[in-house]
Amino acid sequence: MAEAEPREDLPALVRAALPEIHVDALCAPGDPRHPPRILLLYGSLRDVSYSRRAAEEAARILRHLGCETRLFDPAGLPQVDGDDGTHPKVVELRELAVWAEGMVWSSPERHGAMTGLMKSQIDWLPLSLKGGIRPTQGKTLAVMQVSGGSQSFNAVNQMRILGRWMRMVTIPNQSSIAKAWLEFQDGRLPEGPFYRRVVDVMEELVKFTWMVRGRSDYLVDRYSERCESVEDVHARVSLKDV
Repeated sequence: MAEAEPREDLPALVRAALPEIHVDALCAPGDPRHPPRILLLYGSLRDVSYSRRAAEEAARILRHLGCETRLFDPAGLPQVDGDDGTHPKVVELRELAVWAEGMVWSSPERHGAMTGLMKSQIDWLPLSLKGGIRPTQGKTLAVMQVSGGSQSFNAVNQMRILGRWMRMVTIPNQSSIAKAWLEFQDGRLPEGPFYRRVVDVMEELVKFTWMVRGRSDYLVDRYSERCESVEDVHARVSLKDV
């Protein structure tokens, strides 16, 4: 397990209430025991982006819990189908998706939905790299949203649908931060109900990631896909036919 971050980096955390993850009770036999690899996506390019700040807060907690994190910057990502997939930002995103063993999706709610930027990042993830196997298949997912107004769950509900479509193991818990512009102070989320929920979600994500990693090939192995050859499946789901 990686060392926890310095105390001053998590000023809102009640450390006595967050013990180390009991890895031995969760991981599969033969697990390599490297830190869980978590990719975090956020859905706003604003200079003051609360979805990014929520993702950054989540990343700090994940690192404290022994994870390796990567935060993808979507600035410059082209529109879906506006590029053939060779754009550097698309290549970076897809490589991170392959690298990751779990993800956090953090989106603002805009006009009652996740943002187009959030959806665009997910749409750029390839549907198949080998046969019908998605690079996200069997990996864990936590969903979060921030709202400018009263609390809502539209964005997280939509992201749950996408997580299922990408064949991810979406954890039960989720975070929705209402009136985010009032909650964040100097760029950080202070101790309180919203911060505690983010910690809850990240702790659960880490536990599920340890538990699923090394078992995902078995857990999401499908009868229907075993009936087809890799070549047949790839031809059926190839992006060129979409």
